[in-house]
Amino acid sequence: MQKLTTLLAQKTTLNENQIKNILILLEKGDTIPFIARYRKELTGGADDEQLRLFYEVYKSSKRLLERKEEILHILKEREQLDSKLQNSIENASTMTQVEDIYRPYKEKKNTRASTAIKQGLEPLANTLISSKLSKESFMSEAKRFVKGEVKDVAMAVRGAQDIVAERYADMPKEREVLREMIQRHGQVEVKATKKFQDEGAYKKYKSHSEKVAYIPSHRYLAIKRGEKEKELSVKLRIDTERYLDTLKRYKLKEWMGTAKSVLFDAYKDGFKRLLFPSIEREVFALLKERADRAAIGVFGKNMTQLFMTPPVVGKVLLGADPAYRTGCKLAVIDENGMYLDHAVIYPVPPRDEYEKSRAVVEKLVKKYKIEGVAIGNGTASNETQEFFAKLNKDGLDVPYTVVSEAGASVYSASSIAAREYPNLDVTIRGAISIVQRVRDPMSALVKIDPKSLGIGQYQHDVDQKLLERKLYEGVESLVNSVGVDVNSASASLLSFVAGIGPKIAENIVNYRESQGVFTSKSALLKVKGLGAKAYEQAAGFLRIREGESDFDNTGIHPESYDIAKKIKTYRDKSDIVMMVNDLKVGELTLRDIMKELEKPGFDPRHELPSIPFKDTLTDISMLREGSIVSGVVRNIADFGAFVDIGLKNDGLIHVSEMSEKRISHPLEMLSVNQYLPRIEVIGLELEKNKVSLSLKAI
Repeated sequence: MQKLTTLLAQKTTLNENQIKNILILLEKGDTIPFIARYRKELTGGADDEQLRLFYEVYKSSKRLLERKEEILHILKEREQLDSKLQNSIENASTMTQVEDIYRPYKEKKNTRASTAIKQGLEPLANTLISSKLSKESFMSEAKRFVKGEVKDVAMAVRGAQDIVAERYADMPKEREVLREMIQRHGQVEVKATKKFQDEGAYKKYKSHSEKVAYIPSHRYLAIKRGEKEKELSVKLRIDTERYLDTLKRYKLKEWMGTAKSVLFDAYKDGFKRLLFPSIEREVFALLKERADRAAIGVFGKNMTQLFMTPPVVGKVLLGADPAYRTGCKLAVIDENGMYLDHAVIYPVPPRDEYEKSRAVVEKLVKKYKIEGVAIGNGTASNETQEFFAKLNKDGLDVPYTVVSEAGASVYSASSIAAREYPNLDVTIRGAISIVQRVRDPMSALVKIDPKSLGIGQYQHDVDQKLLERKLYEGVESLVNSVGVDVNSASASLLSFVAGIGPKIAENIVNYRESQGVFTSKSALLKVKGLGAKAYEQAAGFLRIREGESDFDNTGIHPESYDIAKKIKTYRDKSDIVMMVNDLKVGELTLRDIMKELEKPGFDPRHELPSIPFKDTLTDISMLREGSIVSGVVRNIADFGAFVDIGLKNDGLIHVSEMSEKRISHPLEMLSVNQYLPRIEVIGLELEKNKVSLSLKAI
């Protein structure tokens, strides 16, 4: 434990006391949201993000220590461990360093060097490394090894060189030097293959070279996709001649005999055949990992902004899932997001049934008092928007908003949708998903597979396990920061509450349906499988709007209800130190309780800009360079933001067009679902329906 604590203190900004407290809490089974929210005095107020980063370092540090112990045990058993080697392993701070140190001692099978060792050529290799002999004397020495499987002098020399080459390629110092050289000065070199398409997606990478140190994650992922699709070949390149010249000066001394030319050939072979390819694979893996983490980081920030979009409350809404041939599917939900009714209309080609479609929509609007429409942004979206814009011109007065329908079809065919709407067609479930993204984005989107959300960049190319974990952690943090109404939340949403997994979430919903709504948080203990530990972790993040206790609709943990009652009795709440001493409570916890008492039932999403509705449509034929439009940010990548301005395709604001000042990433300026009231059109490609946008002049 002490070794781990010391290592974590070196790798994080936390002190040893905080680290010990966090490790004890984790070992007790406490979740990160619970620790971050309700154990602040023990962690020094570390938030979710800090604790998750700490947990990553904790896991990697634990693996590092376990690997060190494993290697030390192996070397000790083989009697290869001396004090110098043991110190090197114990002082190594990364897994790469540990594996480099251990590499020369690994048992190798079926290599050219291992074959040569079996043939008895190791003494000849040792003689070659000493380099005291002339070339003629070395060849004469090699004759003594011509026996058994070694047929001639040339074979003996090659075997000795193979042993030297492998030893050289396994030397930790050589690996470290080459690794650093590639990372600082190496180039990623991309070339077209025979399958390359000149006007395809990778045309700008036909002949491309870029420094390893500077290649951005989105470009590397694009190149790797091109390689996977066999249109591109990718290699690392360094100044090999310069490296070999340095190697010659470093390895070959003036006092050495003329056999040093044979020795250098062995080093050169070790570099080209073993060392460089090995480090090349390492660097490519590191670049991929770095690109994955950067892309997933962008995904996580996009997801946070998307999920934190304020819900549209107190309105009956209509969802529209557009299509041409199969018609536009409509679904009505009430103020609480519950399904009411559905219909199918054909307002767009090939049928163009405007009057019939209008009659259906008017009937639904009057019957349910619909106050807004959510239109999916997929096929026939533009024409469907035209239909609703025309309805508004004709006096219907139902504003609409356009919603990303990414993942709606995935959800509609899922087991979750089948459980929620067993008697509805999958197409109607898709319309429900679209409108529920307006009613409560977090609750609706939590049901969608992460790579199907249509946000971020190259989400299909990154490590899917890492992506899913990022989604889980991100949603878990958001859900627990917002709080969940236990009497209305779906099982999907409840499963992200700290301490509650999918099974307990299902049990909560089943209990609610059979026994009625929960009137107190303590009633949750009656749910099958929800024991004292799960209750401790979850209770503070759940909300009961009209519960037996006023505190049940707050983020105050039940363990602090008595303290909360006492706080309410204080007339003067400004003397924090006095209250801390009087109530025997930590200051951070006290301030959190007081904040909750000030705003019971507070939802942080309500402080953010709401989803914009409109009743008119942008027509690309009306646009010119210099036109001013409005729109909603749909997605953010490293290179720019995609904005829905009411056209078939989203417009692009390149990162260079976001501000007169230099910004390093679009997320510094914009967020997903942000409404931009004024954007300048700076470029049009009418045949491709592409629009380039700028915020600079605005």
